[in-house]
Amino acid sequence: MAKEHAVPGALAARLLEACRAYPDRPALDDGAEAFAYAGLRAGAETLADRLRAEGLAPHEPVAVATSNRARDVIALLAVWLAGGVAVPVHRNSVEKSAAGALRKIGARIVVNADPELAAPASLRAPATVRLLGREPPPPRPLLEGAGFILFSSGTTGEPKAMVVGHRRFSAKLDRIDSEIGFEDGTRSLVPLQLNFAFAQWVAQITLRHGGTVHLRQRFDAAGLLGDLADGGIDRAPFVPTMLRAMLAELGGARHPWAGHMMSGGEVLPAVLARRLRGAFPGVRLWDVYGMTECGTADFYVRPDDYDAAAGSIGRPGKDIEYRLAVDGELALRSPYHMLGYLDDPGLTAASYDADGYFLTGDLARERADGFVELIGRAKELIVRGGHKISPLEVERLYLEHPDVGNALATGVADERLGEAIHVLIVPRLGAAPTAGDLRAWAAGRIDGYKRPDAVHIGDALPTGRTGKADRRALRAQIERGGLST
Repeated sequence: MAKEHAVPGALAARLLEACRAYPDRPALDDGAEAFAYAGLRAGAETLADRLRAEGLAPHEPVAVATSNRARDVIALLAVWLAGGVAVPVHRNSVEKSAAGALRKIGARIVVNADPELAAPASLRAPATVRLLGREPPPPRPLLEGAGFILFSSGTTGEPKAMVVGHRRFSAKLDRIDSEIGFEDGTRSLVPLQLNFAFAQWVAQITLRHGGTVHLRQRFDAAGLLGDLADGGIDRAPFVPTMLRAMLAELGGARHPWAGHMMSGGEVLPAVLARRLRGAFPGVRLWDVYGMTECGTADFYVRPDDYDAAAGSIGRPGKDIEYRLAVDGELALRSPYHMLGYLDDPGLTAASYDADGYFLTGDLARERADGFVELIGRAKELIVRGGHKISPLEVERLYLEHPDVGNALATGVADERLGEAIHVLIVPRLGAAPTAGDLRAWAAGRIDGYKRPDAVHIGDALPTGRTGKADRRALRAQIERGGLST
């Protein structure tokens, strides 16, 4: 085993504590490969030594290829042990997205713990560690003490790189644990991807308790229902889109699983919660709301609150302060916020009010019973299957098509996805693209979850009183059935 080194951050320290306390317990199982805690530690220390040998600088960001493999978790820990900042990038990303992420962070080192798996060119390597350059990037003070850089869409269409601190996120994991109450030896089924903060906190808290993280590479409703029915799973996180698909797969039947079902990533509608409780009568259902920028999991609807709290996001957890702006925008403040947006102090400053409350972009109201209810979004992000997508990113994609003169995208309520992505295309003069051709053209040019679910073709974009393209008008037109695909 590699020699001991000083632990660079709280997230790594807590995982190492678990590895020492539970060496023979199963830690990670992805269906193809499994590791005990001793194997998790040994693998991470060996890879960390390799990163040090390559000259990894303190607080240097390292791109880590992930697709819910056990070795991906080992790679994240290795980056922390070597003193770097882990940046998970999904192996299913299209090359444009992967290359953009690497460019954004100034990546000099890429870690792909399973080089045999398919991945975009930016993440592929003949060995586990790929060196893109010899000179480390210049120091960035914001990255001192950082554990993660996580990406999410912004209203400008450019992905935002959120810098998440070791100590703050580690403390938030303890706070979430105190709210939800993970048990010793918890066994968690994780179908959410590791570049998603929700998946990270479930996996990290499970490991802190000496439990087993059962990773799944892709969502398969029938397969997950089988995993749950087989027994042995205590907890599982889902986004509502997954839950709708599982209900459809059940077809009205009841399921025997009696663990903790945790919903997050988007609002869980009251009607869906009722259906879930009917289909899984033994389940303890949790609804969790929060922003990655705030450390995630800020509000909770607890299992015993569902009858009273249906349709709300519940009440805030301990240490979470909230208030509503004059226009109803929900703002949050706590000790667990991100360190900031990478290389964008202006955006960071604009995201907080003068008192340090993060502006979520969600419109909310406080009900008479004290529960908080979301009523809309001040920002125009589309929330599709738990993913937040900028409509500008979809529009920019189609404006690159030679036959497209103009494009306008919006989210439309969808029973399965929460919101579906619709885009209206105005062809260039003399061009006649079909909706099918335009949808097919997007494949390989944008990540799958960002591709439009429906493409409409029209003569002009709807406009508001100022003459600007009007997304709300487009959404209303689609909901009235005024556009065909």
